[in-house]
Amino acid sequence: MTLARPVDDEVVVPTPSTHLGSRFAVTTILLALAIVAAAVISLGVGQYALSPAEVVGVLLQAVGIPNDWAPAAPTAAGVILDIRLPRIVEGLLIGAALAASGVLMQAIFGNPLADAAVVGVSSGAALGAAASLTFGLTIFGVWTTPAWAFAGGLVAVFAVYLISRSGGRTEVVTLLLTGIAINAIAGAGLAFLTFLGTTSTREQIVFWQLGSLNGALWQNIALIAPLILVGMIVSFAVARRLDLFALGERTARHLGVRVELLRVVVITTVALLVCAAVAFAGIIGFVGLVIPHLMRMAIGPAHLPLLITSALGGALLLSVADLVARTAVPLADLPIGMITSLVGGPFFLWLLVRTRRLSGGWA
Repeated sequence: MTLARPVDDEVVVPTPSTHLGSRFAVTTILLALAIVAAAVISLGVGQYALSPAEVVGVLLQAVGIPNDWAPAAPTAAGVILDIRLPRIVEGLLIGAALAASGVLMQAIFGNPLADAAVVGVSSGAALGAAASLTFGLTIFGVWTTPAWAFAGGLVAVFAVYLISRSGGRTEVVTLLLTGIAINAIAGAGLAFLTFLGTTSTREQIVFWQLGSLNGALWQNIALIAPLILVGMIVSFAVARRLDLFALGERTARHLGVRVELLRVVVITTVALLVCAAVAFAGIIGFVGLVIPHLMRMAIGPAHLPLLITSALGGALLLSVADLVARTAVPLADLPIGMITSLVGGPFFLWLLVRTRRLSGGWA
């Protein structure tokens, strides 16, 4: 006869989902606090230096809250509100968009090496944007350059998707070779447009190739914010389906996922997010590669929390990278794409070697 165990002696063991949920909450809070701290520091650092208290005072004064912290000189408010704050806000939006696009690409390709810059989507978007300026296209008004960037990125991402898939999966080598080819074609196109363009358009094309947040304006933010917002909403909406998609296409179909429609929606969303970023900041590589992997190590593979933390992580990475770009060299503004590549390049090599080792060779 088996005696029932007393209720008081029962031990509640945390489930994996509870553990991952707590890690997600802690990670989200830490990232949010780090973003706020980075933003305050970035607003105060530069040729016109301000203390954190002065920065907070100017921001409070801007929203109608009187305080004694804000400097009396009107120059401080102009530097913060008209020069530094638009740049920081644009960087946060673009970093979130690039990181979220990396999560989506890795999910839909089923490949940890997928990233907008690595596979040529950013280059395709830059080519489209450069074409609109070189030929003076104005068919969509202020939306012309983003529209052409979107079209170029969409062509690039569909080309990569169709060429790199074989037998229902994406091969690592084929994905990388396709990305090299797309980047080479886009690079040749950018060189040709540079040859055809005026001095002004040449400078803008070089700006896209290097990547920079210099010259960020509130008008630009008003254009890209709705595009990124729509892309993020769609990303969150398909997150649950991406979890099912990760089980395999056949299993996902049996569970009611319309696989082909999901692919088209995700690829279009990636193009929207990447092209909104490229149209105003140029090619900024490796954000969508580094951040999703770090977040996946921290909180696990579930796509909804992964999208949220990756968006925050991407925003933090780009804000810190932009701070370095502004302050590393006196009286100079380094290309932010160079800084992210310095971080992402070694990470990409490590990931490539790790993927090959885990798969037992190239696959």
